Amino acid sequence: MPVESGNSAAARQVKQKRKSHSLSIRRTNSTEQDRPGMQRDMLEGQDSKLPMALRSNLLDLFGQIEREFENLYIENLELRREIESLNERLAGEGQTVDGGDLSKGALKTKASHSTSQLSQKLKTTYKASTSKIVSSFKATTSRAVCQLVKEYVGHRDGIWDLAVTRIQPLVLGTASADHCSMLWSIETGKCLLKYAGHAGSVNSIKFHPTEQMALTASGDQTAHIWRYMVQLPLPLPPADISASLDDDVDFSDKDEADGEADGPNECPTIRVATTTLKSHQGVVIAADWLVGGKQVVTASWDRAANLYDVETSELVHTLTGHDQELTHCCTHPTQRLVVTSSRDTTFRLWDFRDPSIHSVNVFQGHTDTVTSAVFTVGDNVVSGSDDRTVKVWDLKNMRSPIATIRTDSAVNRISVSANQRIIALPHDNRQVRLFDMNGVRLARLPRSNRQGHRRMVCCSAWNEENQACNLFTCGFDRQAIGWNINIPALLQEK
Repeated sequence: MPVESGNSAAARQVKQKRKSHSLSIRRTNSTEQDRPGMQRDMLEGQDSKLPMALRSNLLDLFGQIEREFENLYIENLELRREIESLNERLAGEGQTVDGGDLSKGALKTKASHSTSQLSQKLKTTYKASTSKIVSSFKATTSRAVCQLVKEYVGHRDGIWDLAVTRIQPLVLGTASADHCSMLWSIETGKCLLKYAGHAGSVNSIKFHPTEQMALTASGDQTAHIWRYMVQLPLPLPPADISASLDDDVDFSDKDEADGEADGPNECPTIRVATTTLKSHQGVVIAADWLVGGKQVVTASWDRAANLYDVETSELVHTLTGHDQELTHCCTHPTQRLVVTSSRDTTFRLWDFRDPSIHSVNVFQGHTDTVTSAVFTVGDNVVSGSDDRTVKVWDLKNMRSPIATIRTDSAVNRISVSANQRIIALPHDNRQVRLFDMNGVRLARLPRSNRQGHRRMVCCSAWNEENQACNLFTCGFDRQAIGWNINIPALLQEK
């Protein structure tokens, strides 16, 4: 009776262990149907800020991932057993035919071929399972929807700033380096009025809270207040903007002559300001109305901000303290507060609520130029910087930000939606991103050679009164764009 060698007996024990292990895995897999219910019951007793529907969805997805990997593991064990049996059969055939051991080279070649087949099968199975899981996750996860609605083309140079009127009729205003400011019909995209009273680049535009007046700041070292009267045209039927564009055209190389050809044909022009504010010794980079509209504040490259009386045009206060040029200024919507930004990496909060005391607070948290700082409806200030960060601050605790957003490009003039509390970030790299006040990214506006900005995006502005076109952006590609931003309720839950 033949006696088994030690090696063959050990090999047989290993095979039996693998079979028993495979059977135990199959039994475990058969009981997986009861696991989601048990885990769901356990999660219901745990505290979490996630909505129950989202938690349940994530639980189901991770359960699918676990089952897929268990199936892959079982198939791996079965394929290994097939390879071992194939090698044993090949070795036995070699002994019978040749009367000796099979050559090592031939065995290695066949084993290598079997291993490559196993590897290819595992890769195919893995790709199919993971792609199914990822597509399922994408289909079930709520996303913000961002759609281009209208393009406003007519300026002959880059657009630095834009704003929407606070009263009816609702129009869009733009400030451009071509020394002009334009008012546009939001629905039709047509120019309604042009202001050409400045002798330098128009760097900002803001509208009076209750009257049809606009405030513009310019590189000619002045700020102008001018009145406007516009009549909205009848809205045109929606047109497919992308259908009229050629995919092969590279818009970043367009000639300046193209911009001149796109200028408005018949647009009324105002050339004389109602009020001219002259006190700065440098470029006036920004200006804004204080609450009530009886005073305005201007920010200049002469490192100072000036507070003016609108009716008399007199200088009321000069706000000094910044070490370098100012880049932006903003006023609180309901209180007599002003925030100024500077290239000295700081922004300052000026308090005019008490007529006898004008306090100032310095915010230090950025490492490069603070390009803008804006108020929210609550007690927050949001600041953006060339250091590629955006910080959310609490006015009651100014020592450190309550949220920090880190990006991959310098941030320009930001804006915050009053209704949805969403921050719109325009970037030097032509992108526009949306974040909530907690620093969670919500969306990125689409950009390609068919739509979106083709050069640096300079500014963003929200339109709270028009849901069809509720966000505007402008850039140095000489155009402003209106967007429809739809944020699902699931992403807005706290």
